[in-house]
Amino acid sequence: MRVPVLRHSRRNILALTATAALSVGVAVPSLAATAHPAQPAHWGSSHQRPVVPGSDYLALGDSVAFGYREPTTFPPPNYLDPTSFVGYPEEVGTALGVRVTNATCPGETSGSLINTATPSYACETPAGYRTNFPLHVTYRSKTESQLTFAVDFLKKHHNTRLVTLGIGANDAFLCQAQHGGTCTGTALATTLAGISKNVSTILSTLRQQARYSGQIVIVNYYSTNYSSATASAGSVALNQVMDTAAKPYGVRIADGYAAFQNAALHSGGDSCAAGLLTQLFPHQTATSSGAQSGCGVHPSVAGQDVLAHTVEASVKKSYR
Repeated sequence: MRVPVLRHSRRNILALTATAALSVGVAVPSLAATAHPAQPAHWGSSHQRPVVPGSDYLALGDSVAFGYREPTTFPPPNYLDPTSFVGYPEEVGTALGVRVTNATCPGETSGSLINTATPSYACETPAGYRTNFPLHVTYRSKTESQLTFAVDFLKKHHNTRLVTLGIGANDAFLCQAQHGGTCTGTALATTLAGISKNVSTILSTLRQQARYSGQIVIVNYYSTNYSSATASAGSVALNQVMDTAAKPYGVRIADGYAAFQNAALHSGGDSCAAGLLTQLFPHQTATSSGAQSGCGVHPSVAGQDVLAHTVEASVKKSYR
């Protein structure tokens, strides 16, 4: 999928996409082995406390978890009111009876999540989302990163039982923007290696610096069109890199890719036709491949519901 053109304007944030359907013209290169710390016993699923009503839940990531909608969806989104954006974290919170802190930012890359000086795909940039519009949470400063916010939050909220993370798609879009609209070969390999390293850094920081030993759920990206090998290959590549990098840190996987695929089965694998993606008005094509005419690339209400159920199913919980 080609990168949508960035509109550096408060009135048009169409390019703040976060699906993983990128143009992959070559086989996904294998990544060099990355050294990970041995997994302490208390990181393992058998030692993690169950999610219970009244506990805390911290959501990290990009526009998918944020609940972002394109400007031409109906009713028109109010970017000045973050409560008008509802992502799967809010749905999970309602279902499980937990307090949700959604620290996500549309356009966040795996690098900018760690350090705001690292390029994002229109989160922290001068014309980016966070610069111009309020998020679900308030950061202490313009330079505070999402990861720094997370560490501070976890140190203060000892009843946090769940953290979710979905990140990496915007790294691919940034790669495309930097390489004439495609991300293949060496550029793709470098991008995937960067995502792997950054995911490892994020999780090791949560586990070691924040001393968080609770449940972490990695939320996989979906494909905008499962009948398109190009759209699906990008999602598979990103999910594989993210899941592999996260494995040593005692995580659970919410397979959003399979969940959307099953939900779109009776629509020929088309996530748009299945009603899983945002509908654009007037009908227009958000991308040249992947998402079909009339749909954006972000989850619709139904799509967010599918992701929420997938997260809920992966969580160890108790209804005491």
